[in-house]
Amino acid sequence: MNTTLPKIIGITGGIGSGKSLICKIFATFGIPIYEADTQAKLLTTQDSILKEKIIQLLGSEAYTTAGEYNRAWVASQVFGNVDLLKKLNEIIHPAVRQDAEKWVFANSKAPFLLYEAALMKGAGDGNFFQKVIVVNAPIELRIKRVKLRDGRSEQAIRDIIARQISDEERNKFADFIVENDEKTPVIPQVLALFESLKS
Repeated sequence: MNTTLPKIIGITGGIGSGKSLICKIFATFGIPIYEADTQAKLLTTQDSILKEKIIQLLGSEAYTTAGEYNRAWVASQVFGNVDLLKKLNEIIHPAVRQDAEKWVFANSKAPFLLYEAALMKGAGDGNFFQKVIVVNAPIELRIKRVKLRDGRSEQAIRDIIARQISDEERNKFADFIVENDEKTPVIPQVLALFESLKS
């Protein structure tokens, strides 16, 4: 990417870690946030070319009669089918990346940009991040948060956590770690990161 563009910082964490909260704090400092998972949901419904490719792969049931992406049905089709999931990701991921690149150019005057996603690799490992922030929280606290937020059962949440990479694996590629354990104040951590990244 052009060197005149701002630094792009990845931010990730397991379900219930509170990465969205950390992003909101950064946003109060004027940092633009790209929510990859939210944008992917929008693109699957709004991008007609992407929609057509998904229908070609999975069939018309991938969308409701109202034209909305049928997330639950799609999940049921790709669950346990590694090959089909890979093909679906090969359709969605490039569309999200292209959308993100447009967003980067549109926000080129920012001191740096934050790209939030549940799935992430280390900076430079097939992505355009200069650094990666990982948000951590104890598993029991994460379960409690997701129960309150989504109303899911504890077992359903534990199943999601089991499918995600472990905190230990995530921390290996982290350039920065934010502890969101409700014991360590998060605002001083984010402020220190903001000062470090904007320079």
